[in-house]
Amino acid sequence: MTNTFVHLHNHSQFSLLDGAASLDQLIERAVQLGMPAIALTDHGVMHGFVKFYEKAKAAGIKPIIGCEVYMARRGRLDRVPGLDENPHHLVLLAKNAQGFANLSK
Repeated sequence: MTNTFVHLHNHSQFSLLDGAASLDQLIERAVQLGMPAIALTDHGVMHGFVKFYEKAKAAGIKPIIGCEVYMARRGRLDRVPGLDENPHHLVLLAKNAQGFANLSK
């Protein structure tokens, strides 16, 4: 029986103060669990996506490139005390090359 579950929200060591797993650890665990794919969605950065992509492909796993972004309620200079302290998070995943291009902007 093939595992069809795929983690779509993972942080690596590139998510400062949040992610502890190395890219190797994420890929190794996905292989252990028989996952066909895995996503990398670090907080506001995409520093690890090239190595993640290469390592996942080498392990026979489909890499899904993404990013966890923050939703701004207003412009970045318009601050309201109490309202802007906990921004909403949104996980974005690239479906194809165009999605990756959009995510990279």
